[in-house]
Amino acid sequence: MPLTRLFKILFSFCVLSSSSSLALHLRLEFNHTVNGKPLLLDSLRYANSAYETFSVSRLSYLLSEFALQAEDGQWISIPNSYAYIDASKKRQYVLFRDLPDRYYTAIRFSVGLNSKINHSNPAQYDANHPLNPNLNNLHWDWQTGYIFLALEGYYRTPDHTPSGFVYHFANDAQRTKITIALPEDLRMNSILDIDFDIGALLNAPASISFVKMGASTHSRKDDPIPLALKANLPSAFQLKRIQTQLTLEKKNKLQPIDLPEAYTPHPFTMSARFPIPALPQDNPLIKERVELGERLFHDPILSANNRISCSSCHKDRFANSDQRKKSIGIRRQQTERHSMPIFNLAWKEHFFWDGRSSSLREQALIPIEDPTEMGEYLPRVIGKLKASEDYPELFSKAFGSGIINAENIGLALENFMLAETSYNSKFDQAVAGKTRLNTLEQRGLELFMTEFEPRSKQYGADCFHCHGGALFTDNRFHDNGLAMIGRDRGLFQTTEELSDRNKFSTPSLRNVAITAPYMHDGRFETLEEVVEHYSSGIHRRDTLDPNLAKRPSGGLQLSTEDKSALVAFLKTLTDPKYLRRPTTRIVNDTIVEKPHQRKSFLEKHPSEAGELDNLATVNASITY
Repeated sequence: MPLTRLFKILFSFCVLSSSSSLALHLRLEFNHTVNGKPLLLDSLRYANSAYETFSVSRLSYLLSEFALQAEDGQWISIPNSYAYIDASKKRQYVLFRDLPDRYYTAIRFSVGLNSKINHSNPAQYDANHPLNPNLNNLHWDWQTGYIFLALEGYYRTPDHTPSGFVYHFANDAQRTKITIALPEDLRMNSILDIDFDIGALLNAPASISFVKMGASTHSRKDDPIPLALKANLPSAFQLKRIQTQLTLEKKNKLQPIDLPEAYTPHPFTMSARFPIPALPQDNPLIKERVELGERLFHDPILSANNRISCSSCHKDRFANSDQRKKSIGIRRQQTERHSMPIFNLAWKEHFFWDGRSSSLREQALIPIEDPTEMGEYLPRVIGKLKASEDYPELFSKAFGSGIINAENIGLALENFMLAETSYNSKFDQAVAGKTRLNTLEQRGLELFMTEFEPRSKQYGADCFHCHGGALFTDNRFHDNGLAMIGRDRGLFQTTEELSDRNKFSTPSLRNVAITAPYMHDGRFETLEEVVEHYSSGIHRRDTLDPNLAKRPSGGLQLSTEDKSALVAFLKTLTDPKYLRRPTTRIVNDTIVEKPHQRKSFLEKHPSEAGELDNLATVNASITY
């Protein structure tokens, strides 16, 4: 026996004999490469074996069934081990704690999930669990299973026309085991750097050509693309190096901010089909803050002229959106963009059309000081609230200190907006078996959830890629092919990344029948116009989302019947609670909705009584 091996065994015996509490902490770092070089997202610089130039805009995948092979050949499974890896996010590693402290000679894992887990209820997983659909965006209620690997991007056709490719590797049969030998016995706390090479994934041993084999796959049976991907996956993962300087980071749990001594928890209501959201730990929902936030949301005291509130542009009756193309600020100037609906925000990470805010409490304060919106200064708002009759008491109930400051205003507004959920549409009732979609609505649902892939004779509307799942949005940013008007370039104005030009936040399609007009600039007045855009009005450019870029030039070319079916289905997504709310009316820039607002307004403007009675209506009918 070599002396080095004997030393290792003796050392191991001595250590284990002296302490039974030792354990191995192991971190796997996944580095994404193309032909050995670091992967640069959205960079059209790579070539496959068919000499087709391509770029990658998305690389996301799920790993499971991790196991380590001991010296004696025994495989030691790591129970309940799952990982979600995304090349565009800071999710490129998985950490395992307290493993048996032994020498290991190999590691094994699966790309994908076993059948039981793949078809389990996706709503059961905690907010930060790798299998939570809101976290990974790899479950769209499509064939009741997860996407194991999503590889999306662009390639150049032979005539140099940019086109999109969308490879979605899925279905039970595609689960692929990966085994990586360790060049030296692994022990103690270590980091394994593992390269995942997209060049190998597309080239060896099976060569994949976008032009010859197809630019999209949804892993249907006998499709050659997923078969080639499955064959190539084992050689695409390679161990790069082992580091032995693993330091575990201690994460301090956020503590609630300024809770009062006595408070009432506010229930967070949602559909059982919804994924669990990551509610803020430092601002738990309590009745006192939700009620304060609701009062602030509807109070024009937050504006410079005391006549415009948050609800002036986010009206209850329209799912907290604005029926105007652009909202009107304190000086009757238009806002830069259409006002977004406010519901189901607990599942979002970034706010505004351009994602410039990463929290609701921050987002809530920005319109107050925006000169084109409410035009006020927060110190003046604080002064007005302190001088009011009832706000000091309301803040004392909502916060232990009772302090009226910008932070607590933001926390209260955040509490109120987080509590605004929507989940009880006709569609939801149909899923629950309490009603049925009619023939036209059912056809619209089929189109919505079916991909556009002529190669496999699928001619759906492909809506689910960006609007799939129970929330009907992926809460990400996409270039959806709108003709660009003016200088607004969306997410680019926040990140200054050229690849983010023309990308805007994807709104939920829930309540879409009552949130017109549509898009970031309100350019479309009707759902029919929106559907027509995707059918014939898509503009091709380098940043166009690959799920749209893979289509023929111009769009889907849907039939008149199919366009009508899509609109019929979209109208089933309206929550009737909004139709039961009183209609908001703005007269002379003043919101007039609730009884006390109406009385106060008429005292100041008695001549407007007739105008006040001319309330707007919504053309949306819900029948169960």
